[in-house]
Amino acid sequence: MRFEAREIRLKDGRTCVLRPPAPEDAEALIAYMKGTAAETDFLLRYPDEISYTVEGERAFIERALEDPGQAMMTAVVDGAVAGNCSLSGIGDKRRIRHRCSVAIALYRDYWGLGLGSAMLGYLAELARRIGFEQMDLEVVAENERAQALYRKCGFVETGRRWHALKMDDGTYHDEILMVKEV
Repeated sequence: MRFEAREIRLKDGRTCVLRPPAPEDAEALIAYMKGTAAETDFLLRYPDEISYTVEGERAFIERALEDPGQAMMTAVVDGAVAGNCSLSGIGDKRRIRHRCSVAIALYRDYWGLGLGSAMLGYLAELARRIGFEQMDLEVVAENERAQALYRKCGFVETGRRWHALKMDDGTYHDEILMVKEV
């Protein structure tokens, strides 16, 4: 989905642009995925599991831009990618097509600056525009910082997925399931 860029002011005074990714962002977005995965254990993959090619990422972005049922948002600060988020439908069956799944990650340098709240707020507007009624997400149980952000943005806890993630060291992490009506 294509949508209007939005400029926001971060808590440190810098300006951030929330916009759809462009195919030219492919290389920066691959670096962002690897970088954010290296900064925290709370994302779904390890950096070495990210093996996208620039050409493949460009094609992915182009498909996402043309799909009216999903939205990808890139946050750009001082010309560099600071974060990314997305929403996509859970499925096309009538009983579940009112729901969408949400994903978000920011570089650690942008945590606590209001960027996550702004991105999730704009994503909720886009979800309504698409026709979704509910946003779903999963968050690692130990990621209390993210859970606080999601609660602040109107998400409520609805359940827990036991041992949802298995780390390379053999330990497990549960996921908290959260939902927001839009």
